[in-house]
Amino acid sequence: MQEMILILDFGSQYTQLIARRVRELNVYCEIHPYNDFPEINDAVKGVILSGSPFSVRDENHPSPALGKIKGKMPLLGVCYGAQYLAMTNGGNVEASTKREYGRANLNFVDQSDLLMKGVAEDSQVWMSHADTIQKRPDNSTIICSTGDVENAGYRIDNEDTYAIQFHPEVYHTTDGKTVLANFVNGICGCEHSWTPESYVDSTVASLKKQIGDDKVVLGLSGGVDSSVAAMLLHRAIGENLYCIFVDNGLLRKNEFESVLHQYKDLGLNVKGVDSAQRFYDDLKGESDPETKRKIIGRVFIEVFDDEAQQLEGVKWLGQGTIYPDIIESKSVKGPSATIKSHHNVGGLPDFMKLQVVEPLSSLFKDEVREVGTTLGLSQNILGRHPFPGPGLGIRILGDITEEKVKILQDVDYIYTESLKEEGLYDQIWQAGSILLPVQSVGVMGDERTYENAVALRAVTSTDGMTADWFHFPHEFLAKVSNRIINEVRGVNRVVYDISSKPPATIEWE
Repeated sequence: MQEMILILDFGSQYTQLIARRVRELNVYCEIHPYNDFPEINDAVKGVILSGSPFSVRDENHPSPALGKIKGKMPLLGVCYGAQYLAMTNGGNVEASTKREYGRANLNFVDQSDLLMKGVAEDSQVWMSHADTIQKRPDNSTIICSTGDVENAGYRIDNEDTYAIQFHPEVYHTTDGKTVLANFVNGICGCEHSWTPESYVDSTVASLKKQIGDDKVVLGLSGGVDSSVAAMLLHRAIGENLYCIFVDNGLLRKNEFESVLHQYKDLGLNVKGVDSAQRFYDDLKGESDPETKRKIIGRVFIEVFDDEAQQLEGVKWLGQGTIYPDIIESKSVKGPSATIKSHHNVGGLPDFMKLQVVEPLSSLFKDEVREVGTTLGLSQNILGRHPFPGPGLGIRILGDITEEKVKILQDVDYIYTESLKEEGLYDQIWQAGSILLPVQSVGVMGDERTYENAVALRAVTSTDGMTADWFHFPHEFLAKVSNRIINEVRGVNRVVYDISSKPPATIEWE
């Protein structure tokens, strides 16, 4: 039985970050809504209560049932979690008299306390709350303070119950990893058994048991997630895995042929299906972003189903769903209204009578890459930037034509190859080119032109949830702009997007 830390989510923007930090300690953890978490069993070694956008002073504040947890196993409350533990155990929480957001420094640390072992006095922490604990719970002891927040951390006497008002999971808390390691390893006594190697071994064994001699069909995209999912399934069931790679006409230049070649080198049973014209026909004249997404998703399912029907005895559909998709689909606030229509969470159309198998559903993106490395996948696949499900269809603003796709493919090819040539590709989380629905005046030679404008986008990120624009050397932008305008007929202007996420998104549609 895999030991684990259970994280109860109250809707904080940082909850996934807590999980990522725990996973970095080679300890498995799961996030569940505070009001819908699994039965506590021997596998659960400890529980963390997340922060929240809510206040414990709100009339209908989140109130988890902790009767089977508090005092019975290690428990750590973070921010809202700390305030909830205070309020429900004889303490008092009031609105802060001064703002408590951003950096602060500890001016008292009880270094004899198990949670604070190795945390330096004057250590920087990150605060993010509008309430503060004015009175600690009964029978509790202060373990750290800042100049403005006396009860920055406390423990309940004679229990393994701890609470901190700062966020140990964010990078700005300099000893945050130490605090989490003290809780997970020292207080909870977890072993460091959650590794890529152990995941491959346990998942392959589980897939063999789950699938048996049945056949599985999986749609490959050329991306990291579907590739790693395919390799795990292939290791478990061999030739009973059938892969389908659909060319929707919206892939990068030469991608269909190059990706097919890569997959066959891996020994996968792959069929490539050229359906570009079918997608172009159904997308003709449509410019609304969400409608385009839905058309692309619908046609893909139709093409995929046509191909799957030609396979005899297939009972399972493999998907590359990863853990953030699962978390968002069962959010504490309900399924998020922002989930894009190309996400593969949410089931299959009624006419596809297949069971779903998702071998990556407990992994974050960086863990998927680590597992892929363990499986022997090449860096050409694992190092690829994320690419949207609808492909270039949402990087062509407005309606889609074959001519526009060709223009953007050429632009994207020059941009991507330039990034690789200059050694910049691996420094960037995601890069892409956008064909704008505007034309502008230009001069080429002695002729006046009226042609298309394209935008280049490149961002740095750890998980895509937040992102900052990449600060290119001006010389690179000048060089790539010059190449695009000179080599791509139909483009006479290049701009660079310097928006961060938030407020902007990474993609433009």
